[in-house]
Amino acid sequence: MENTIEIKNLTKSYGKQRGIENINLEIPKGIVYGFIGPNGAGKSTTIKCIMNMIRKNSGEIIINGKKVENKNYEVKQEIGYLPSEIHLYEDLTVKKLLKYSASFYKKDCTQKTEKLVKRLEIDINKKIEELSLGNLKKVGITLALMHNPQFIIMDEATSGLDPLMQEEFYKILEEEKAEGKTIFFSSHILNEVKRICDKVAIIKEGKIVKIENIESLEDTNIVKVKIETEEIEKLEKELEIEQVITKKENKIEFLYSKEINSLIEKISKYKISKLLIQEIDIEEIFIHYYK
Repeated sequence: MENTIEIKNLTKSYGKQRGIENINLEIPKGIVYGFIGPNGAGKSTTIKCIMNMIRKNSGEIIINGKKVENKNYEVKQEIGYLPSEIHLYEDLTVKKLLKYSASFYKKDCTQKTEKLVKRLEIDINKKIEELSLGNLKKVGITLALMHNPQFIIMDEATSGLDPLMQEEFYKILEEEKAEGKTIFFSSHILNEVKRICDKVAIIKEGKIVKIENIESLEDTNIVKVKIETEEIEKLEKELEIEQVITKKENKIEFLYSKEINSLIEKISKYKISKLLIQEIDIEEIFIHYYK
């Protein structure tokens, strides 16, 4: 499958502050690719490097076969970008801003813009300074999609949107994907990643720790174990538990990723009052990698 974007050993440092280190990603055409991590993990830094808004220290970024360099105006014509924080000309009306933004592109954006304005219920006569966070985000979505880009980057896209508008936004992204477009979707909201993404990369402390299809990630062999015993301390040491969820008196709950038969064999040495082993949901899988 042909890739829309390839990122090779991308590194950006901020002196003593953590940036990103040796990021490697290949994003195939026509999918929604999730980019997941807690705030401060390096999501926005990676995206700003892709957009060439900040200078990388090293590495390569290739979009549709072209390296991202200082003056890649042709490459940027085919990218739609929604930043996590939107800053626009506050004294302009939405209508004037949309018209001004459309002038940047060598194509007619009128039909696409009008369609998005209607679906997102945007009042184009209001000034930018009068807009709520949610309405500002809707304008940002329109700006990102108005020129019918082939590569769409969404950074924390749904913050500020009410639940009904979030659903409409998901439908819009699904339609964009159906047209063969590639969507790079950065988020820390795990349920929406499960809702719309085909594949996901998990970033932690500036490094990629996992790349998986959503289905494969949900089929992981990590389980959640709950044990009640008077020998909690000995059992915890015996099992070499890395990630405790809760621990109180004679009860412990933890994530376990090793061989289940080994777990059963080890706990059989102890007097167990209660034992529960269950599958975990996608949020708990992500938390496992965040820790």
